[in-house]
Amino acid sequence: MKNILFIVLLFFVLCCSCGTNESRTNEVTQTVKDSAVGKVDIYDNTVLAAIDSNANIEVIAKGFTWSEGPVWVADKKMLLFTDVPENKIYQWKEGDSAKLYLTPSGYTGSIKRIGGEDGANGLTLDKDGRLLLCQSGNRQVVRLNTPLDAPKPDFTVLSANYKGKKFNSPNDLVMDNKGNIYFTDPIYGLPQKENDSTRELSFEGVYKISADGKTTLLIDSIHNPNGIALSLDEKTLYIASSAAIHPKWFAYTLDEKGNIKGGNVLLDATEMLEKAAVKQGADGFKIDKYGNIFSAGPDGINIISPQGKLLGLIKVYKRRVSNCAFNETKDVLFITADDLVLKVKMHS
Repeated sequence: MKNILFIVLLFFVLCCSCGTNESRTNEVTQTVKDSAVGKVDIYDNTVLAAIDSNANIEVIAKGFTWSEGPVWVADKKMLLFTDVPENKIYQWKEGDSAKLYLTPSGYTGSIKRIGGEDGANGLTLDKDGRLLLCQSGNRQVVRLNTPLDAPKPDFTVLSANYKGKKFNSPNDLVMDNKGNIYFTDPIYGLPQKENDSTRELSFEGVYKISADGKTTLLIDSIHNPNGIALSLDEKTLYIASSAAIHPKWFAYTLDEKGNIKGGNVLLDATEMLEKAAVKQGADGFKIDKYGNIFSAGPDGINIISPQGKLLGLIKVYKRRVSNCAFNETKDVLFITADDLVLKVKMHS
């Protein structure tokens, strides 16, 4: 009798499971695997082409004040990233520890600033492989002219003001294939934020530096514009707002000259923020080979489709996450998370 009851019960459970799977074809089907640092949650099966819940989260460097701005230098197989409060850039290579690469990185003034963000923040490479930096402390966007392994750096200032007024604190940047540079300029790099006595602009802007060096204001309506990236076809400009209460990701369509035609909110993260264990707004991000957005935000790296659907989360425990970067084949993701730098193996 007991055996018959067990068989009946097992048949009922299997039938219920099958029915559930048919009605939830895009929901979690894998068992989440925890690690000491974090875990991967899958919300939509379409993201399984890029990553699954068994992906390992590895600590490759630690001991920083606030790690940021990761960029992969393919020809040197090297990761560069910033420690913003310490005004330093570090380099990391597989099989080695992180080493100091450049200091000072973002503020070269002689007067010590109290508060604010002195060091370089966002980093990227131009078409010739030269390093571009958002120098938060110096309030400008610059290019490193000297080779990445040169003993003494030489910079060219690409943009330091808009209509004669100093930027707030350039934060993150991206370059397109035509040589246009897009960057964000929030106020939180200033020592006293919106009330800073040295503030010259009344808004937080998103700008374009054209290939001929002209700086154009694209948007002045986003509160705390932060991370920025281009879609794979470079027809859409994505921007993150790290607003404390209503963080969002925006998507703007671009014309052939790289100017904005229109756009709006891609995903509102307000509810995500309210539910998160680690509270933070949308921060730095990159685009994977499928066009998905991998963005720092509430609870870790949020994986978002080009249509604005939340596909998954690389959850990082007890730490705010600032940014991420892919290697050249986009099968490895590097994450800057507070005092740590992490490495996550993606699908090839």
